[in-house]
Amino acid sequence: MTPEASAKVTSQHLKRQAFLYVRQSTLRQVVENTESKERQYALRQRAVALGWPAERIVVIDRDLGKSGAGAADREGFKQLVAEVSLGHAGIVLGLEVSRLARNCTDWHQLLEICALTDTLILDQDGIYCPRISMIASPRT
Repeated sequence: MTPEASAKVTSQHLKRQAFLYVRQSTLRQVVENTESKERQYALRQRAVALGWPAERIVVIDRDLGKSGAGAADREGFKQLVAEVSLGHAGIVLGLEVSRLARNCTDWHQLLEICALTDTLILDQDGIYCPRISMIASPRT
């Protein structure tokens, strides 16, 4: 675990589940771009390296072949938001977390819920703690 990760991942995070959200925009991508899908599933190993037991890593891949433009038709994204809202998630993993939702409203809603529930976010570039960002720049 990197020093950055060890400073952000706490025992409280590890008591909750890790949620890996896997999505590709089109069925064609699902069939032809298998490397992206494999890289997304490989993020499970990052969660294990951070301390999550494999049996507490939930993979949500119900939205393969669905655009991230809106959450209305993405049951997997709705499930993710619900789990984070209920405080079940210690971390949300995605290859590029900004691509979890192409719709800014959906993305910001998830970020705000992560901040309120102290849920971390991890992508290929690092670990983010939305709660710290929220505390550092409160709304006026």
